[in-house]
Amino acid sequence: DLGAQVRKEMVATLGEMGVRVETSHHEVAMGQHEIDFQYDTALRTADHVVTLRYALKAVARKHNLHVTFMPKPLYGIAGSGMHTHQSLVRLSDGKNAFFDPRDEYGLSEVARYFIAGQLHHARGMSAVLCPLVNSYKRLVAGYEAPAYITWARINRSALVRVPQIAPSHPEATRLELRSPDPSCNPYLAFAVMLKCGLDGIKKRLPLPAPVEENLYTFDPAELRRRSIGLLPATLGQALEELSRDEVVQEALGEQLYASFLEAKGIEWEDYRRHVSQWELDHYLETF
Repeated sequence: DLGAQVRKEMVATLGEMGVRVETSHHEVAMGQHEIDFQYDTALRTADHVVTLRYALKAVARKHNLHVTFMPKPLYGIAGSGMHTHQSLVRLSDGKNAFFDPRDEYGLSEVARYFIAGQLHHARGMSAVLCPLVNSYKRLVAGYEAPAYITWARINRSALVRVPQIAPSHPEATRLELRSPDPSCNPYLAFAVMLKCGLDGIKKRLPLPAPVEENLYTFDPAELRRRSIGLLPATLGQALEELSRDEVVQEALGEQLYASFLEAKGIEWEDYRRHVSQWELDHYLETF
């Protein structure tokens, strides 16, 4: 179909621009596509994210199509995330610092501390990783959205997933943070993610047990019993969490943090005061 043909052209264009695509395929929702490119350093990966956005929009325009990176463009169908795979490399020998063959999940102590750091700061990171009002329409139960602050291997409702790898490929050991969406600034997002993971290593934060059950079936009492937290439900809540997280603030820097908080606060207040079509449809003739 046209979508597949255009996606093929997008992949070729990215290759010409130095972004090596590993896989591309149609996703769950109608007209939704996924393009995964080869891993690299955090800075180069952020560069590739920006290149991808501009390249895809340019190719789409040639075919009278529009590419959107809006997290939740349509009600009732799956939104679009920017699941981010991460690992650390030891400077001493160039090997993956997250791998340990003796561990059930193949994770080293460093990896477990890193995951714990990101879980600990998940709410504080949220405004940076999911920076739009619309971002929080995606982060709801269902549609494989990671609304719950926990980790797992096969559970796609968890915030952090540890992909299973072959023992013969320890270099592939990594964690997948599932909350970021494609509207984020990748430079800020990756800086914050790294800072929070390193904070877990520095403080040797304990990693809770993984949860492989479908979290969407848990009621509030079960979530409390297992001490499973939730990501912020709105941009307003996310900004409040950011204002309380000194580690995330430090990653952004004093001036950038202040500017970000001010700009996003204005955006949230504008949305909060706006009277939507939904409200008119439900209330105008009822009251």
